[in-house]
Amino acid sequence: MRIADRQRPPAGSLFLDHVSHFVRDLDAAGALLESLGFAVTPLSVQVTQDGPAGTSNRCVMLAGGYVEILTPTADTPNAARMRKSMRRYRGVHLVCFGTPAAEEEHARLERHGFAPQPLVRLARKVEGGMTARFSVVRAAPGKMPEGRVQYVQQLAPAAIWRPQHLRHRNGVLGLAAAYVVAADPVRAAARWARFIGGLPRREGVFVALPTDRGKVLIGTRAQVKAVLGAAPRSPGIAGYALACRNPGAFARRCARAGLKVNRRLAVILPPALGGAWHLVPLEKS
Repeated sequence: MRIADRQRPPAGSLFLDHVSHFVRDLDAAGALLESLGFAVTPLSVQVTQDGPAGTSNRCVMLAGGYVEILTPTADTPNAARMRKSMRRYRGVHLVCFGTPAAEEEHARLERHGFAPQPLVRLARKVEGGMTARFSVVRAAPGKMPEGRVQYVQQLAPAAIWRPQHLRHRNGVLGLAAAYVVAADPVRAAARWARFIGGLPRREGVFVALPTDRGKVLIGTRAQVKAVLGAAPRSPGIAGYALACRNPGAFARRCARAGLKVNRRLAVILPPALGGAWHLVPLEKS
């Protein structure tokens, strides 16, 4: 099966699809990622069924999920919400789950009190004349206070998971986890569990919410900071784990580039991106 085809969860399944850094300068963020061995997609302008979204992005496409760098570019409500989030801290503000059925997720979130916004039909032109298309489900602002937590149904994965964008030179293979900061991790995990229709469990000091590919780890600021080396105040999204072919080798590459790497193989990212990475080995399935 092609990598693009593997990004659509089977019926009844859920993936950790992508995470997003909200950044001020796409070029600076993209140059940093490229210097660390990532192939970064060209700039793409986002459009909804109602017109311009007011945002543009570039992405690091992985064999399992992707990392997005997203910036506000206009005076739209969507862009205004982004700018408000960016004033709180620099870094990761979005966690997105991949679903095979966006409309069903929207209806379920309504039943569970998340007051989802109207379904967004998002599209963006990519190189080669192709159009990437998505159905996006977002909870009402404030219902998931840690950040923008949403669902996406990938409608044209072959448009973005393209061979030239998967040729990374650092052995990074996919998203393994997102780290969430909460004042009360147990209570926050119960809410996240209702959001994804999952069951929380203990994983060390964290409360974990596993999906069929990837997981969410929720802890206090001190607990998250002990692993990642840095974390925003609660509520927030501190960073994410990258599954690597050789985590130690990529950690050494990051250190040679001047990034701070701790003994847990966590990398504190500079202001151009913000947040932190936790470098972990690929789990055997």
